[in-house]
Amino acid sequence: MTFEPGLEQGAIVHLEVTGAAFEGKALARVHGFVVFVEGAVPGDVVNAKIIRRKKQFAEARVVEILQHSPHRVSPRCRHFGVCGGCKWQHVNYSSQLEWKQQHVLESFQHIGGFGQLELLPIVGADEIYDYRNKMEFSFSDRQWLTAGPAADPQPDIHSPRTRGPHSDIFLGLHVPQRYDKVLDLEECFLQSDVSTRILHFTRDFARRRNLPVYSSKTDAGYLRFLVIRQSKRTNELMVNLVTFEDRPEVVREYATELLTAITGITTIVNTINSRKAQIAFGEKENIVTGEGVIHEVLGNRKFSISAGSFFQTNTSQAEKLYTVARDFARFKKEDTLFDLYCGTGTIALFVADDVAHVIGIESVESALRDAERNTRLNGVQNCSFVLGDLKDKLTKDIEWMRSYKKPDVLIIDPPRSGMHPDVVEEIVKLGVPRIVYVSCNPATQARDAKILCASRYSLRKLQPVDMFPHTYHVENVALFEAT
Repeated sequence: MTFEPGLEQGAIVHLEVTGAAFEGKALARVHGFVVFVEGAVPGDVVNAKIIRRKKQFAEARVVEILQHSPHRVSPRCRHFGVCGGCKWQHVNYSSQLEWKQQHVLESFQHIGGFGQLELLPIVGADEIYDYRNKMEFSFSDRQWLTAGPAADPQPDIHSPRTRGPHSDIFLGLHVPQRYDKVLDLEECFLQSDVSTRILHFTRDFARRRNLPVYSSKTDAGYLRFLVIRQSKRTNELMVNLVTFEDRPEVVREYATELLTAITGITTIVNTINSRKAQIAFGEKENIVTGEGVIHEVLGNRKFSISAGSFFQTNTSQAEKLYTVARDFARFKKEDTLFDLYCGTGTIALFVADDVAHVIGIESVESALRDAERNTRLNGVQNCSFVLGDLKDKLTKDIEWMRSYKKPDVLIIDPPRSGMHPDVVEEIVKLGVPRIVYVSCNPATQARDAKILCASRYSLRKLQPVDMFPHTYHVENVALFEAT
């Protein structure tokens, strides 16, 4: 197909938006030529600016909404359209669920090549705001400002005004594809109101003390991240200030003032990251007040969560997700379960009462230590954990398998990139009767499903679960059975 005239970069075009596309974009067509529209909702009629043109499609951004879609709602947050954290906050929730379900279906049809599918109705969230148990905010000495008012639902975020370096201290979230500046947040509804108050206090404290922000260019400074973790079931709350240097006197003063200003905080931690990598993890964790951990409950299990622990960020939806996985697995009391990519052992512990033995395999040593700690915390006797890369543990380094029975069921929960092709092939060779595949990326899950079903397995059913309202992300659980 040749490029449609009139869709040159920079052109303003009239579009009728007809569908939802991947990564939160909307879809329009001009004489059959595809245009992906940022900021639009299916059913909108808009004027949009072409920002990129390719041979097969163009990308555009809304500049004027001429007719509002019935799916469109007013976004709650004044920062909507800038920070990128809630790309679908302007879409009513029932439509969000519909399009996430559609994303799963299209992934398995187009990428996996599946025809008939048993796709169960998506499991929606009871809470569509205040659902995250963890938020990570970044410090910067450079602020991202829009040319228009912050409340503008479609500001031109690619035309920023910024203040010079070291003129102030800003704390918030990065806008998409930009890591040198942050949007200085006034509000965020993904976590509770106390989280926003902690953010405001921390920024004010840093400005009053004139604390320098860390710069990776100069490899100097102090402030890096503010991480807030809140338990939904035990009401415990952790504040983790991530800094480049260890300054105990500053952190003690910060903690004293913070605990006086805001009630309900149960522990304060100072993580020291002296490396250039811009991550909220470090080589040292100083416990300033409290135990240095919070606790969360999933099912009948209690989990200890440290500053560096991985834990599903939506507690109530994680419980629904793991319940689906358990139901799909149809466990018997005598079963042996292999939990691949087991992480901190949340799924293993959640289903441990249903089987004879769970063996979790994980490549990240710190995650495995968390799994073992939580196993002891719950007094669970039938969970074992193996450290190593699955690509090796299923091929050349298989001595560990001699210590356990052949698995009756596999639960697989890989990262967004899915499984290495060699791992998929080795799983096929294991010939396990049932496989439950939990994924945060239906596209890579469909790719892996195609390999699983090329010879030995059949895809029986799919169950999407919405973990992150107002985003385009969706979890999906797939059941495979040996044929």
